[in-house]
Amino acid sequence: MPFALEEKAVLLQRALASAGICVIYQDPRLSITYADNLPPHFQSLAIPGGTDADLFGELQGANLAKLKQQVFETGRPATTEVDISIDGEMRTYELKIERAGGDQPVGILSVISEVTETRHREKVLKSLLRELSHRSKNLLAIIQGIATQTARNTISLDSFLMKFRGRLQSLSNSQDLITDSSWRGAFLFELAEKQFAPYWPETAGPLPISGINVHLTPNAAVHVGLALHELIVNSASYGAIAGSKPAVTLTCREVASAGRRTIEISWTETLCDPAEIHEFSENSFGKTVLERVVPSSVNGKAELTLVPGRIEYNLTIPDAEFEILRRPPQKAAMR
Repeated sequence: MPFALEEKAVLLQRALASAGICVIYQDPRLSITYADNLPPHFQSLAIPGGTDADLFGELQGANLAKLKQQVFETGRPATTEVDISIDGEMRTYELKIERAGGDQPVGILSVISEVTETRHREKVLKSLLRELSHRSKNLLAIIQGIATQTARNTISLDSFLMKFRGRLQSLSNSQDLITDSSWRGAFLFELAEKQFAPYWPETAGPLPISGINVHLTPNAAVHVGLALHELIVNSASYGAIAGSKPAVTLTCREVASAGRRTIEISWTETLCDPAEIHEFSENSFGKTVLERVVPSSVNGKAELTLVPGRIEYNLTIPDAEFEILRRPPQKAAMR
């Protein structure tokens, strides 16, 4: 059964409303003669005989008038966007403009839709892609450095592969936590758990982690993870973790340093053998990571103390690289 003209008009209005689309029709002088389904802000402004300046302001109105005049003269449709502040919030509207009347133009039809959220999502996505590109380049630079330094300090291919894979796995563990947090960083306790997990004996009880569970920036999380890996692997190979009752502690506390808010992450280990056995020789990659690479990367300071039967490592990190979030105090448990 065919629809009457009035019924068609009602259906069209419903379709426009559900789609969030409004239409404005203007005569050859660009005076408004018809408008439908306008957002509340524009309804009182779209009066018969009004102009684009009444709707969008003088500057935007003048730009739209030039564009619509071109469309009217050439017959070529155009699309543009207008930003306008409504109740203190910037909103974006897309205008699709075409000439009405074919070869005998009688006016200009503008189909308007709000694209504020779409444009916001696009900006966020572009920002995230730029951030991802930046972080990927940094990560590749870290991997390149690890490969170069590992190769420089090993004498066989098997030894290189074992150490390089371990360091890559450490980097991957830290990166998992950072990715899970949408690139916001990682909590120290969770980061330490990830690094301890492959090496801590099941019979040794809870992990020896205590103090403030600070939230590290992505940069700090990656580099603290590398430092922990070097300390833990050395301990598992020669030190306390290799024994039946590991004498290891990892603590984090807040300290004052030259008027700045900082934290100090401390590793203390009593070796099974009182003799000085460890991998931190003068030119080793592990020693370089602990004393130079990590503190430099977090704009902090580090001190590695090697005495017979004991290893101590203190890393000071400035407040730009961490947050103390209000979470219940906790001690890490063995997973």
